[in-house]
Amino acid sequence: MTLIGVLDLASVVIFALTGALAASRAQLDVIGFIFLGCLTAVGGGTVRDVLLNRDVFWMVAPQFLGAATAAAVLVFFTAHLLESRLKALDWLDAMALAVAVPAGVGAALSMGQSWPIVLVMGVVTGCLGGLMRDVVCNEVPLVLKQGELYVTCCFAGSATALLLRQLPAGTLPTGSALIGCGVMVFALRAGSMAFGWRLPVYKSRPPRAKR
Repeated sequence: MTLIGVLDLASVVIFALTGALAASRAQLDVIGFIFLGCLTAVGGGTVRDVLLNRDVFWMVAPQFLGAATAAAVLVFFTAHLLESRLKALDWLDAMALAVAVPAGVGAALSMGQSWPIVLVMGVVTGCLGGLMRDVVCNEVPLVLKQGELYVTCCFAGSATALLLRQLPAGTLPTGSALIGCGVMVFALRAGSMAFGWRLPVYKSRPPRAKR
């Protein structure tokens, strides 16, 4: 399996766990767990492959759906053991971002895409699966929560990979650049959750009184 395939598999399994945890919070049945787990697992990668005109990864290798299904069923039988399913979901989501964004970046780089496309593919692959999960569960999407470092993490990770690739030829292989991407994504997301790192948010101001 290629490096991108390994990253896709890791993101599929971890994102499926987050989808199933969201299903547990919504008290769905086992089919709901599987549906939400698979939707979250393959959503971002599917959009990425369609936009890049690649073969959709889980249609080429249906075992990705099998892995997502197995992860969702596992959560169905074990979610009650977690002290805080919301906290577990958030941290698993951070881990999933840290592998999904490099997968998107690597896929775009392997096709020789320009740097703006690489940035967008990193963000798309990282964000859209979780966005679909939250919308289906009628939750405020993490990407839209006030000041949360989420899309920012994906963008910064993608940019890190591109910057590392600009080092002199032979200094750093693509695989190492993708690892740097994942580390940046996780560090920023973890900092946002653990230390409250936030972006400034817009606050409306009352209109100035007329004189």
